[in-house]
Amino acid sequence: MQLSVDPAAGTPPYEQIRAQIAEQARTGELATGLRLPTVRALAERLGLAAGTVARAYRELEADGVVETHGRRGTLIAAVGDSAHRLAAAAAAEYAERVRRLGVSAADALAAADNALRLAYREDTAEG
Repeated sequence: MQLSVDPAAGTPPYEQIRAQIAEQARTGELATGLRLPTVRALAERLGLAAGTVARAYRELEADGVVETHGRRGTLIAAVGDSAHRLAAAAAAEYAERVRRLGVSAADALAAADNALRLAYREDTAEG
């Protein structure tokens, strides 16, 4: 697993780690079931505080990219399945919330479309 952190970058180190692991998992460079280094080991290797790596791992777990299994450690999850399941759950939450707010379906779709365009444009600008 190849990771690097640029302390001069505008992106926080935990986010740099999160983004790199997520991308490597998405492309298959990190195989499903691969055990990641411990928080302490990766922090030491990258010259970071353990809390920084722990935050990246927590966010990866929240996104469904990794799964933590106690003594077995932190493993790469089946990203496609997890990502799609989490995306569907987020979409359902959004739909329910805008319905309760009284926003029309057309306006809700337009807002979601605009947010997605902005999010993906930011991803492209960073890369």
